[in-house]
Amino acid sequence: MIPIFRWSWSMIPILAVMFTGCTIMPSPRAARIDDYVVPSVLKETIRPRRSIPAQLGLIDETSVKQRPLTLAACVRIALDENPSLRAAQEGVAAARESVGIAQAPYYPTVSLDAAYKRWETHAFLPEGLSGAGRPAVIGPTDDWSSGLRAHYLIFDSGARAAKLRAALSGKGLAEEEGEGIRQEIALAVHQAFYSLLSTTDAQMVARQNRARTEDHLRLTREYWEAGAVPRADVIRARVEVADAILQLVRAESAVRLASGRLNTAMGLPVELKLEIDPGDEDMESPDKIDVLEALDQAIHHRPVLKAALHRLEAAMSSIDIARSSFGPVIAADAGYGYRDSESLPEDKDWSVGVGIRLPLFEGFQRSHDLSRAKHKLTQQETEIQHLILKVREEVWAAYLKFKESYEAIEATEAVVHDARESMRMTRDRYEAGAATATDLLDAQTTLARAEYVRVDARWSYFSARATLNRATGKILDEDVP
Repeated sequence: MIPIFRWSWSMIPILAVMFTGCTIMPSPRAARIDDYVVPSVLKETIRPRRSIPAQLGLIDETSVKQRPLTLAACVRIALDENPSLRAAQEGVAAARESVGIAQAPYYPTVSLDAAYKRWETHAFLPEGLSGAGRPAVIGPTDDWSSGLRAHYLIFDSGARAAKLRAALSGKGLAEEEGEGIRQEIALAVHQAFYSLLSTTDAQMVARQNRARTEDHLRLTREYWEAGAVPRADVIRARVEVADAILQLVRAESAVRLASGRLNTAMGLPVELKLEIDPGDEDMESPDKIDVLEALDQAIHHRPVLKAALHRLEAAMSSIDIARSSFGPVIAADAGYGYRDSESLPEDKDWSVGVGIRLPLFEGFQRSHDLSRAKHKLTQQETEIQHLILKVREEVWAAYLKFKESYEAIEATEAVVHDARESMRMTRDRYEAGAATATDLLDAQTTLARAEYVRVDARWSYFSARATLNRATGKILDEDVP
């Protein structure tokens, strides 16, 4: 006869499991791209919306427009707003949690267990015991149980320690990769900042060139009206004016594109209008740089090499984990509760014990695991050697580019000076009738080209210097306090 149902606190976990299993299968949560799009400044002021997560850290457009932004200010904004860096920071946070997970086996585990089952089984008895009154079937009967269970790992041949070391190496790896992303973002901001300054100066050169061509058109028209030059000179001057206007249009478009790249590097909307302050940056001669010292600094400071060392440490820990599988595992278990055939168990049920497990043969799996871990370690060591060569090559190439850009500035200054003097002399000769319009316009074109080259050389120097600082791992030493 089935016993009358009686309420028990031990039934709560059982009922919870039963009702959970009866729930409807939930549908996947659909993410909306609109929840992560930064509002366009062409439509509204940049400010956090409810649909955008607070961790995006959006800044107000007015805070950007209060004053011109220096390079250091742009770098700080990028380190606050660029989504790539925030993603790296979340990766570091996840790595910290992995360390906590690796530390968990050092603590005992405690669980609350409750169960109910109704069972019946056939009783197989040896011959001679199946006398009268011996039932052939046991049950049916109810089996109610509840209680606390505890488990503690006493010894595992070093597996816990090795996994914890691997987790700590993973945390260090995430941190160094995050620092590498910081430096990449800083380099992108430097390059975009100098690119915007370069295009802005090129726009000024284009305006000056347009003004010169218009002045030359006025001059040739006056000489043509006086009968001193043919009409072909006027037509040629008009063509030069049209070409100068086209160059100015392209320069203005290049400024807008460079501004968009800087905004993107800082993690801001591409259409946000910014005003930047070039500052007074001094030019440093490459001769003051010790190349050997720069190579050594890169080896000891570049995040990519520090991250490689953490990978190497993780590979060493993997060997320890594989070796631990050959040793014994000792664990203690304890339990205390109640068990009965009634819904309110009253009979005590407890157990305490220590167990040991020593694996003997698993199809050579442990040997293969250990061998694989050793090969992975050798692979990481080889990759570190390759990365050292690659980093040194980057520093060497960046230094040569920096030296080339510095020498180019000195050369372009002389070219611009000579082109201006040639332009002045050719104009004087043209006004005196000793030079043709072709000579005048050719001198004008040469001067404009020289000025463009000087602008490109000047800001290429600063961009090359930023690339060298990133190659040596010190690009953030001055820009971020």
